[in-house]
Amino acid sequence: MASKNPYTISFGKIPTQFISRSSIIDSITDALDSEDPDEQAFKLTGIRGTGKTVTLTAIERYFRERDEWIVIGVRPDAKIMTDIVSNLYSAVPTLTKFIDANLNLSAFGIGLNLSKKSPTTSMDYVLKTLLKELSKNDKRLLITIDEARKTKGIIDFIQEFQILIREELPINLVVAGLYEDIESIENTDGLTFFLRATKFEMTPLNITYIRSDYQNTLGVSYDDAEKMAFTTKGYAFAYQVLGKYVWDSGKKALTKEVIMKFDEVLADKVYKKIWSELAPKDKYFLSFIVKKDKMEASELLKLTKQNHSSWSIPRARLKEKGIIDVETRGVVSIKLPRFKEFVDEQIALEGELQKA
Repeated sequence: MASKNPYTISFGKIPTQFISRSSIIDSITDALDSEDPDEQAFKLTGIRGTGKTVTLTAIERYFRERDEWIVIGVRPDAKIMTDIVSNLYSAVPTLTKFIDANLNLSAFGIGLNLSKKSPTTSMDYVLKTLLKELSKNDKRLLITIDEARKTKGIIDFIQEFQILIREELPINLVVAGLYEDIESIENTDGLTFFLRATKFEMTPLNITYIRSDYQNTLGVSYDDAEKMAFTTKGYAFAYQVLGKYVWDSGKKALTKEVIMKFDEVLADKVYKKIWSELAPKDKYFLSFIVKKDKMEASELLKLTKQNHSSWSIPRARLKEKGIIDVETRGVVSIKLPRFKEFVDEQIALEGELQKA
């Protein structure tokens, strides 16, 4: 093995060793790179640690390597249109000259303050004007927003985005965010366009790919690599965590020490946050669901002494948070690795606190 650990447990940092979401990346890049794209906006969604940022970064890199594309990443809490114009001014020489010659953006702290021209007061107008100029020069603009959530800046931008694409201007958008955050934006009045934009869910990684990666990178046996791969359940962050601690251990096996660190990191970085946001009824149902790898919904209702009506809302919430899999009709299973152990511990701790 090389001296530097190729796996990382830092969110937002691109690891040396990772499994690409090539099908999602290809779908988005092929669609946007076509001469007359049918869609100009895409959404990436999933729970924390499923590879949204890595995938978004791969899409950005693809387009940054193409001369006809300009890529700008913006924060969800920023004045997005102002940030876009500011980035275009500083990064694109042809637009810098165009702005200085034609637009006075002193009111926004952008460009030259030319006293002969009145300051432009509408950023909507400025962005539209610059996109027309980009179009004349056969350029396209891609805006990316990571950790997207419902903010005034995002709502204002998406509303303007709808107008811009109706006018066939060369602006495109890819956002990444948690299930509930993307859904919150989708459900905002007046954003029907965003609701209809294609959404890609960060589904579990292919177990075969993970096994092969562990074999090649860690030098473990086929059987050990397969055991490790199934332990991750395809959860991208778990794949990184397990790889990191097996590498650090210097042993080509899944030891008890590695599992302890694996559980600790998943709990601290992901599971505690998820658990804290669950409603009491969600936790109640989970305490029974985790008892089996897969459970019939009818058995769950029998164990919990609940009916279908009382289960429907917790079911929807747990599904949206990426905790349970209900794709097989009438069957419920846990999607997150070693979540049973975490839930059992939390319930025991909460029980002790109630006694105290």
